[in-house]
Amino acid sequence: MAFGEMADVVIVGAGPAGSSAAHYLAQYGLDVLVLEKAVFPRDKICGDGLTPRAVSELIRMAFPIPESEGWVRNYGVRAYGGGHMIEVPWPDLVSQPNYGSAVPRLDFDCRLIRHAQKSGARLREGVTVTSVVKDSRSGRVIGVKARNTAEKGTEFTVRARYVVDAGGVSARIATAAGREKNPRRPMGVAVRTYFESPLASTDMMESHLELWAGKPGSSELLPGYGWVFAVGNGLVNVGLGTLSSTAKPTGIDYRKIFRTWIENVPEEWGLNEETRRGKLRSAALPMAFNRKPHYADGLALVGDAGGMVSPFNGEGIAYALASGRILAGYIAQSLGRMTLSRQDRVMREYPRELRAELGGYYTLGRVFAALIGRPEIMHLCVKYGLPHPTLMKLVMKLLSDTYDRHDGDWMDKLITALTKAVPKA
Repeated sequence: MAFGEMADVVIVGAGPAGSSAAHYLAQYGLDVLVLEKAVFPRDKICGDGLTPRAVSELIRMAFPIPESEGWVRNYGVRAYGGGHMIEVPWPDLVSQPNYGSAVPRLDFDCRLIRHAQKSGARLREGVTVTSVVKDSRSGRVIGVKARNTAEKGTEFTVRARYVVDAGGVSARIATAAGREKNPRRPMGVAVRTYFESPLASTDMMESHLELWAGKPGSSELLPGYGWVFAVGNGLVNVGLGTLSSTAKPTGIDYRKIFRTWIENVPEEWGLNEETRRGKLRSAALPMAFNRKPHYADGLALVGDAGGMVSPFNGEGIAYALASGRILAGYIAQSLGRMTLSRQDRVMREYPRELRAELGGYYTLGRVFAALIGRPEIMHLCVKYGLPHPTLMKLVMKLLSDTYDRHDGDWMDKLITALTKAVPKA
């Protein structure tokens, strides 16, 4: 097969995972080409909020998030449930800052890929990757076929030493290569929209651990949890998420649940059809390493394509950024080896590091996913747990992944011990 062009690495998808990998690979001096089917700026559902762990990854990338340019900082979580409310500040950690941030994904993804370009990555927008190209003898992935979205029928091929699927939940490249998702791993669904609201002035992320069809405590308890946080310009991101312990369809009408919940929030929040700014949109959240292997035969998976969303809170950006960083390091190391077998020996450390870092944490998250899927059990936990500040601080550290793995307080050490005690996802 004749290849139209060459690169050391081809990355399919320019979301946070693809942009992170592209940035670091370019920093290592490699020729990296990113292929993105949309044209920037383009929106993505949910994902506007950045936890301290996500912010720590941006700091590593030297990616600026100044408030003067629209980045909204938040300093903790204000949680509601069981008739109680508690505020839990982001902890003061060695490994993460004590603040989170937020900006609409329409801006975030565009700024992030431009940052990767400044580092030296190449980007081609409006390109749909249609399939992988494999070596006829070994079956190794050696490139991709793609076409220009605006020019139907105009196909081209790119040869690469490695191909990276950063294409999100659909993971079309991984699927084309035969890597199917594990239906027994958790799957989340999130719906969100924007509102103009007085809550836009808050510097806390609002978390609603119970969703009621009417007056709290006297009506039907709905599945899932809700959130509200500021994203700048007087707007708040309002959404809800539900978790299923498996990928089987739940039959739940998430949009109906959202509308029912919004109809019963306090009037002073100003959340109604007149103040809504944007469509109600939904997305699937692939969790707990639901697609493997994360590397084999020249093809690597990062971010949502590899099911790297937390079952605890639906957070995906932090792990997308981290997986791109980790992968880039191993690719750079491997390309210094003279044979494919030695390169693959290095690359096999990528999934091992992911599993060591997140496998136990995701296993705990799978237990939580089964719990939150039963509103009556979640109600009892919230009712009796929320009034206890120390317990809730521990729980919030666990849910938000804001704990130090190596040099933390007793809560951090307890969470770390739990992640090491359970089987790794």
